[in-house]
Amino acid sequence: SLEAVTIGEGVTTIGDYAFSDCTFLTTLTIGNKVSTIGDSAFSNCAGLESVTIPDSVTTISGLAFLNCSNLTSVTIPKNVTTIDRYAFDGCAALTSINVDGANTKYSSVDGVLFNANKTELICYPLGKTETSYTVPESVTTIGEDAFKDCTALTSVTIGKGVTEIDDYAFAGCEDVNLI
Repeated sequence: SLEAVTIGEGVTTIGDYAFSDCTFLTTLTIGNKVSTIGDSAFSNCAGLESVTIPDSVTTISGLAFLNCSNLTSVTIPKNVTTIDRYAFDGCAALTSINVDGANTKYSSVDGVLFNANKTELICYPLGKTETSYTVPESVTTIGEDAFKDCTALTSVTIGKGVTEIDDYAFAGCEDVNLI
């Protein structure tokens, strides 16, 4: 029944599964010394609605926020250099992944996560409600699981620059027409 967590300034790593299954957790404050958020650290924390990650964080590990079903937005700071592809899997309400403009590894446009130079579309948030999306012309690769389970989408327009669509990029999107 844990509802709030403040991770102090003495903590540098949030370990694997540290707060996994804390379904009532609604308030999360991460201290300014944390550099790594471990595997499944906050998985199944259904009460979380937003997360602001401090500038000290460099790594967001696999399934870190898996199935945080009420998580609507995430802010990625400038120093993050690693975001595991599955960090936000199953976040059904997630509409926006915002990246600090000073980040040299990642970027975002309208809440969609890209690599820094926008040549790879990494993650289209599961909770976005738009029915159509046009992949930016700069994109050459649509990453693995990039649109996984985005069932609100009915059409995705893929630009001529796209040369690679990774495995499972559209998994669970049976009704999406690729144009």
